[in-house]
Amino acid sequence: MKRLLACLSLCAALGACAMADTAYGPAYGPRGAGFSEYRIEPGRYRVTFQGGPGAPPQQVADYALLRAAELTLAEGYDWFAITDRATSGRRDSGPRLSLGTGGGSYGGRSAIGVGVGTSFSLGGGPAVAHSLEVVMGHGERPADPNAYLARGVRESLRPRV
Repeated sequence: MKRLLACLSLCAALGACAMADTAYGPAYGPRGAGFSEYRIEPGRYRVTFQGGPGAPPQQVADYALLRAAELTLAEGYDWFAITDRATSGRRDSGPRLSLGTGGGSYGGRSAIGVGVGTSFSLGGGPAVAHSLEVVMGHGERPADPNAYLARGVRESLRPRV
């Protein structure tokens, strides 16, 4: 029983280490963690944030939104609207625990067994990427739930980085 508890404790500790946050910054290389953007036309960009292994999907989505706000302000615009969004990668990584039972009989004797198994990824699980296609504009923000004031988004999300 002590071995089982020690094994479960080790799995939980390793799983917690593997779920580390991703740093906010530019991506270095095509598979590197961080943000990248692609100019589609003036005032229209595709912004992507690639999380590191095990990064929480909500953090990755927030960082993509923050980068869209910063890019909007850097380009001299006031607001941006999200016209398309996509998330790729698995979100269900992490430690797992499984339980199995079995039984049998032979020659008048019977037995039952219980097994417990654990699995975890030392690599932190698959990385998640979040992409936004944004259109930028000047002046008053449109009455669209997908439109954001860039300055407000930056002020709200930047302290969390």
